[in-house]
Amino acid sequence: MIRRLILSYVALVAVALAAFTVPVAFTLTAQLRGDTEESVRREATTMALLLGDGDAPARQALARMAGAYADETPGRVEVVAADGRSAVEPLPLPAHPDDPAFGAALKQGRTTVDWGSRLVWGPELVVTVPAFARREASAGDTRGRAEREDGRREEGGAEGGAEDEAAGEPAPAERIVGAVRVRYVTADLSDRLWRIWGFRAILAVGVLAVAAGLGAIVARLLTKPLRQLNDMASRFGDGDLTARSPVTGPQETQTLARTLNQGAERLDTLVASQRIFVADASHQLRTPLTALRLSLDNIADGVDDEFVREDVDQATAEVVRMSRLVSGLLVLARAEAKVSAPEPLALRELVEERLKVWRPAADERGVTIVLTGDADDLPRVLAGPGNLDQVLDNVLSNALEVSPDRGTITVRVETTGPEEAVLEVLDQGPGMSTAEQARAFDRFWRGQGLTGRSGSGLGLAIVKQLVTDDGGGVALRDAPGGGLCVRIALRTVAEGPRWISPRPGAPRSGG
Repeated sequence: MIRRLILSYVALVAVALAAFTVPVAFTLTAQLRGDTEESVRREATTMALLLGDGDAPARQALARMAGAYADETPGRVEVVAADGRSAVEPLPLPAHPDDPAFGAALKQGRTTVDWGSRLVWGPELVVTVPAFARREASAGDTRGRAEREDGRREEGGAEGGAEDEAAGEPAPAERIVGAVRVRYVTADLSDRLWRIWGFRAILAVGVLAVAAGLGAIVARLLTKPLRQLNDMASRFGDGDLTARSPVTGPQETQTLARTLNQGAERLDTLVASQRIFVADASHQLRTPLTALRLSLDNIADGVDDEFVREDVDQATAEVVRMSRLVSGLLVLARAEAKVSAPEPLALRELVEERLKVWRPAADERGVTIVLTGDADDLPRVLAGPGNLDQVLDNVLSNALEVSPDRGTITVRVETTGPEEAVLEVLDQGPGMSTAEQARAFDRFWRGQGLTGRSGSGLGLAIVKQLVTDDGGGVALRDAPGGGLCVRIALRTVAEGPRWISPRPGAPRSGG
C-alpha cells in the first residue's frame, strides 16, 4: 500500500509538472525560433536595400556588412545579381544561384524562409530576400515597398520551414536587381534549445525525487495506524490475546481500532474464564477420583468373588482413564496459557533420559526401543520447561500401547538444517488411515488403532499444542513397513554451553 501511495503521489506531481512545464518549454522554443528568424530576416532586408541602391559606396557597405556578419555570427551572406551570374565583390557567387529560392526572389520578388526541417529546424536557417532598384522607384512606390517589406517580416516570423507567400508581386515601377541570402547555422540555436528543455527536465527529475521522498514520508504517516492494526492482528493470531492497537490516525482507523480492541478484550476475558474453569475443574476432580480409586482398590483386596472382582477392575480402569483425562485437560489449560518461554535444551540427552524411564514398561511386553540418528551431533532445541518431556511421554505411551508384543519402537533424532531438528517416533502397530491422521490431533478423538479403549483422546492434541507453542510442528505419516510415524520438527539454537533445564523424572500421562 505504501508503494501505491508513493506512485500515486509521484504520478500526480508528474502530471502537474507536465501540465505547466511542457507548454512553457514549447512557448520558449517558439519564441526562440521567431526571434532568430526576425533577426536574420532584418539583416537580410538591410543588405537587400544596400544592394538596391546600385552605387559603389552602397555595394562596398554591403560587402563590409556581409563580412562583419560572417565574423560575428554563425552565418554567411550570398548575393546574386538579376542575371544570376555576377555578384558583389568580394562576396562569392552562390553554389547554385538558379535554385528555387533565388528564382522566387529574382522572378517574383518573394522573400522565402527555409528552416530545413518540419520538426523543429535543420542545420541551417536560409532567408532569401529580393533587392529592388530604389532610385527608379517613386516616393509612393518606395513607401509601398517598405509597407510590403514590413508585412513580409510580420508574416514570415510566424511561418517556419515554408516560403513567404504574402509578399505579392512587385509594383510595375520596381525593378529587381538581385537577391541577398543569409545562411544562419542553427548549432548555437540547438544548444540553447537543449538548455531550455534540459534545465526543465533536470528540474522535473529533482522535483519528482523530492516528491517521492515526501510521498514516502506521507505514506508512512498515513499507513502507520494500519500497520499498528496489522501488528495487533499478527500478535492476536499467534495467540497473544493481550495485544491491543493504539487508537490513532484518521477517524475511520480510530473507530476500527476501538472495535478490534473491544473484541479482543471480550475474547481475552472469555478465553481466560474458560482456562480458569478447566484448571479449577481439573484440580477439583483429581482429588475425588484419587479417593475413588483407593476405595476401589480396597474393595478389590477384600473380595473373593471373581465376578465382583472383574466389575471392580473395570470400574478401576474407568477411574484411571478419567484421571488421565483430567490430567490432560490440566496440561492443555497450562499450555494454552503460555506461562513459560522456550529455553535451549540438548535434544539427544533429553531423549535418552526419557527412554530410560520408558524401557522398563516396554521390556514387560518384550518391546524394543531403539535410538538412531546423529550420534555425534547433539542439537540444542528451543522448548518450554517440561514441554518436550510431556511430548515424548505422550508419543511413547501411544507407540507402546499399539505396538505388538516383541515389536520395535524406533526413535530417530536428526538435524535437517541450520535452524531445525527432527524427532521421529516409529512404531509397528496397525497404523492410521489418511482420514484418521487428519483427525488425530482433535481433542477427545480416539482412534481404535492408536489408543484403544483406554485413551483419553487428548494425547496428540497436547503434543501439537506444546510443540506449536515452542515454534515447531508435528505431523503424522505412514512408517516404512507398516505402522505410524510421528514427526516432530523443533527449532534449533546456536552452539553454546550445554545444559538441561530441571525436569521432573516421572513419566506423565499420555493419550
